[in-house]
Amino acid sequence: MNLYSLIRPLLFHLEPETAHHVTLNALRLGQRIGLSALFPKGAANRPRRVMGIDFPNPVGLAAGLDKNGDCIDGLAMLGFGFIEIGTVTPRPQPGNPPPRMFRIPQARAIINRMGFNNKGVDYLVERVKQAQHRGVLGINIGKNFDTPLERAGEDYLIGLRTVYPHADYITINISSPNTKQLRQLQQGSELASLLSALKAEQARLQAEHGRYVPLVVKIAPDLNDDEIRHIANLLLAHAVDGVIATNATIAREGVAGLPSCEQTGGLSGAPLKPQATHVVAALASELSGRVPIIAAGGILSGGDALEKIEAGASLVQLYTGLIYRGPSLVHEVLKALQESDERPIRS
Repeated sequence: MNLYSLIRPLLFHLEPETAHHVTLNALRLGQRIGLSALFPKGAANRPRRVMGIDFPNPVGLAAGLDKNGDCIDGLAMLGFGFIEIGTVTPRPQPGNPPPRMFRIPQARAIINRMGFNNKGVDYLVERVKQAQHRGVLGINIGKNFDTPLERAGEDYLIGLRTVYPHADYITINISSPNTKQLRQLQQGSELASLLSALKAEQARLQAEHGRYVPLVVKIAPDLNDDEIRHIANLLLAHAVDGVIATNATIAREGVAGLPSCEQTGGLSGAPLKPQATHVVAALASELSGRVPIIAAGGILSGGDALEKIEAGASLVQLYTGLIYRGPSLVHEVLKALQESDERPIRS
């Protein structure tokens, strides 16, 4: 029995968002008083070079846990090969009214409708500057809830320009189900127009800063195969550097009839796994290794992570699995990847 299995019942007695803040505060305190030695270190002998970045290991933290970059150093204690912070918007915003996060422990799932609650991109950049961690850092950017869809590109450009000097890669979040109409940016001409503008700005920023920062697009699991094919073609056409599959789902398969299943928002955790893995496999078939895939969604064991890798992912990210399994999940996944005799991880 690990330490988290003893602590989790106490956390689960708290309202989910309160437990979230308690956990981040505990990690910050632990880092400050030197408790990092209590956590096993990440497996440095499983390095991956993806998007031109050297990742110490292929297990990352997904965006959403640390939206403002307040806990980068604390999270770094847990052995991740990379950390993604955000989603951050140009201006601060409170997000949707609480309660807005719901556990479904019978299904090892979470429903959230946070709504990009964050303190704004300038605050996040200051937190990144103050962090001691020098590992791989991704920054996830989005649009403000009150920015009209036709002007969404302006918000993404503000975010891109602001975080570019401070990120190892930048994720374009167009797939959260909790910002009205946001997912329309995955469709047709909207996505083509957005990618064109962002890639042009990326080239300008590369010249200005003398470094190339990859752009990654995060997509939804609620896409049919034709939509996945269309997105893959656009990623190739615009030379996008990577894709994260997937965000949370609006479907309710696997939780029907359980308490809180009727709550609106994105469902994550174990029920998402088949859907998210299908998207990874479909993308891999279309992309043929030309754009690396970062897999997220339903990873609650080492075996779950292996499924993503075997489906075609180069890297994996954890979030809801950490809520149910704790930090030991990071090392279980690393061990499973190390011990696997399956085909090598694609890059």
